[in-house]
Amino acid sequence: MFNAIFVFWNHQYTTMSETVQRAEEFVTNLLTNSLNSSFLYHNFRHTQRVVESTEELIDNIKLKDDEQEALRLTAWFHDTGYTKDLENHEAHSCEIAKKFLTEQKTDEDQIALVEKLIMATKMGHEPDGLLEEIIRDADSSHIGQKSYLETSDLLREELSLLGKASYSSEEWREKNIKMFRTKHRFYTDYAIENWQSRKDKNLKKLIKAKKSRNQLAKKEKLKAQFKSESPERGIQTMYRVTMRNHLKLSDIADTKANILLSVNAIIISLVLANLIPKLDNPSNDYLIIPTAIFVLFSIVSMIFAILATRPNVTRGEFTKEDVEQKKVNLLFFGNFHKMELPDYEWAIQELIKDKKFVYSTLTKDLYFLGVVLNKKYNLLRWTYTIFMIGMILSVISFFVALEFYGPDRVLELPTPTPDN
Repeated sequence: MFNAIFVFWNHQYTTMSETVQRAEEFVTNLLTNSLNSSFLYHNFRHTQRVVESTEELIDNIKLKDDEQEALRLTAWFHDTGYTKDLENHEAHSCEIAKKFLTEQKTDEDQIALVEKLIMATKMGHEPDGLLEEIIRDADSSHIGQKSYLETSDLLREELSLLGKASYSSEEWREKNIKMFRTKHRFYTDYAIENWQSRKDKNLKKLIKAKKSRNQLAKKEKLKAQFKSESPERGIQTMYRVTMRNHLKLSDIADTKANILLSVNAIIISLVLANLIPKLDNPSNDYLIIPTAIFVLFSIVSMIFAILATRPNVTRGEFTKEDVEQKKVNLLFFGNFHKMELPDYEWAIQELIKDKKFVYSTLTKDLYFLGVVLNKKYNLLRWTYTIFMIGMILSVISFFVALEFYGPDRVLELPTPTPDN
């Protein structure tokens, strides 16, 4: 008698396990092949997550075998209705589950329970009884998991792809915070004890992100307001860019002058080493004038290059009256290098008190720097012109000297004839 009862119970349990196993195969095939690819959240992965959470709750809550089977079947079928229609998918899920379970010859009461539990997953439904509480907690278990933020973004993208709603990141974050605070809660003791803490952490992350975004938006707003109301930043940028351009032009001028200095120094060194010693020979007198022209123009171009780079330091002093009358440029070292530090500090304090004085000083600095640049480039222009003319005249003079007065040129005398 006992053995018969054991065999019957074992057969019944095996049958229930086979039903769930077949349901898993059926739902896997259905969601894999028939579900729209736009379902980034309500897809097979979501169903797997709900099944895993359901199993976790079943393992920790004492339930009857038929109740466990009903919960497992509900977990597998609860979102299959999305393969039929986006709206009222729970009802379509019930139809799919009923048809499948009927074909599996499942008890009608069990089918009715599965349908009831599927409808319990509808948004806003308040669970009635422990089984509905379990499936509700399993369906929303992602809220109490570390991957919630990534999973939530998939749901936002899904809503956009399906044309149901489009939310910005800030709007979606606000909607989630509201859902956490007012619309969602875990029902079972196990979920409250094990998942609630992670849910609270996820809420804190959302709130922190919201505060950070609000602070950033506030800063950007103040920054934009400051820019729109005051041209100070633009003026400072103008002075900064202009000063940088002037200094760059000054560096270019000094570089050009140094190049000419180096070239002329090399030329003079070569002339002194190779050409000048040959002028002692009377036969080389024809080279004196070309050499003189060559050396003269090189020396003159060097002089102009030196003048272009030679610093000009002013007296380096100013008076209190100069500062009070705003006549002195305190930003140029040539105007204060002989002053005592306390006097200069006082002058700077007077400068920064008056914004107009600051801009006037910057303007003077730019102006006189421009004057210096003008002098540099005028001298450079003369330097290059002299160097160019000197090279041309030197080459011509050497050519003329060699052609008409060179050593191969001898005076042709008439050939003498014998006396008759």
